[in-house]
Amino acid sequence: EITKLERNGLFVYESVPGTAVTNFKQDEKTVSFTVEGPEDAQITLELAEETEYEITIDGKSAGTMKTNLGGKLSMSVELEGTDAVEIKVEQR
Repeated sequence: EITKLERNGLFVYESVPGTAVTNFKQDEKTVSFTVEGPEDAQITLELAEETEYEITIDGKSAGTMKTNLGGKLSMSVELEGTDAVEIKVEQR
């Protein structure tokens, strides 16, 4: 089960297993959304290539990550036992 979001035919978000995504917002430097699901999920976002991002999960820093040549950034999110998790990904 996979959840995929696209904007103007371009990949924006994918999660495995599938999740419910709400309040998805994206501008030049920031992506934020709320995600919920029955179990932990692997989330992939399409962002700027080879760029460093600060990851915040439920208001707590989860560190920084750098996108690859294709601009993809993948992270694991613990969802089991929670109602919903707020995620913010901000360009450094």
